[in-house]
Amino acid sequence: MLNMIFSSIPDHRVTGRCTYLLSDLLTIALLTYLCGGEDYVDMSEFANERARDFGLLEGCLSSPSPDTFERLMSAVEPSEIERCLKEYGRKFLDTLSEKQVVLDGKKLRGVSPKSHGTCGDYLLNAFVSENQLFVGHVRLKDKENEITAIPQLLDKIDVEDAVVSIDAIGTQRSIVDKIIEKKGHYFLGVKDNQPALKEVVEDAFLFHKPSDDASQMECDHGRIETRDCRILPAGAIEDEEILSRWNGLKTIVEITSTVDYGDRTAVTKRYYISDEDYPQAAYYNMLARGHWAIENNLHWMLDVTFKEDASRARKGFAAENLSLVRKMALQVVKQHNDKRSIKKRLFRAALSQDYLKEILLNAKL
Repeated sequence: MLNMIFSSIPDHRVTGRCTYLLSDLLTIALLTYLCGGEDYVDMSEFANERARDFGLLEGCLSSPSPDTFERLMSAVEPSEIERCLKEYGRKFLDTLSEKQVVLDGKKLRGVSPKSHGTCGDYLLNAFVSENQLFVGHVRLKDKENEITAIPQLLDKIDVEDAVVSIDAIGTQRSIVDKIIEKKGHYFLGVKDNQPALKEVVEDAFLFHKPSDDASQMECDHGRIETRDCRILPAGAIEDEEILSRWNGLKTIVEITSTVDYGDRTAVTKRYYISDEDYPQAAYYNMLARGHWAIENNLHWMLDVTFKEDASRARKGFAAENLSLVRKMALQVVKQHNDKRSIKKRLFRAALSQDYLKEILLNAKL
């Protein structure tokens, strides 16, 4: 049955006072998002109109109200829903070995609408670039806490032989040591938060000929982007004391991005460090491009398609649980490969019962 995906979650509600199965309610929430629904009211309407067509709410004479869904999402332990989501992901990817695992934080803007800048509630997400699969998250307060949250997230996932890529906020010696301890590899951005490291990396490319270079061009949304990548062995860093601080460092990377918008051109230069010694610059260019997959294929989708930023649910565990169910809905709908966009697939699923069932079948549900 469809609700089996959530059947292993323990139900801590008062026995004898619950009309609806916990697994049924969570499945209805998932199906609501797959049809473009956005909130508890939409979940209640889906339950009333379509849930029984999927074998849900059997024997129930009534349908759950919006308050029922709110109480549920506020109370269920997020780690249980996350476990179900990760188990579902294993149907498509059973190991992270030789994959790129991207770690990046996403602000829950609707939960803390009055917060500014880097303050407010965040979810630090882990995302497999190649397969576009969510593999774990940690909730944190304020962007600065990512430094302490990253090791917690790494403890939740097996990154052995995987490449962990993180923005410059994750370029910390303790985080590098953690990745090495977990037998993974790192690809980390270098910015002004590590001024000494950034200076010696810049100098290395200024005074040494790169060991390899590669260029990649992409045309998208009316712009042309060219990414020129140059690499050097870490030995090009002349300050041995700084070099020795970074466990396993073997390669430094410079990527110059030139974006032609037609009426103007923007040039950005970024630097990275890696413990891999792969000799081809094209590989590191691919990693840099892959790092943005979490923004384009997860965070952007959650905000634009599933309206996550508009959600004001903040009671108990609601914000975190709803985000997890949205991520599951995104993974489910991505398994259905047709010419429609994700948004159009959701709209079609709302119109056609057969199309929704086809999505579920392709997603192995």
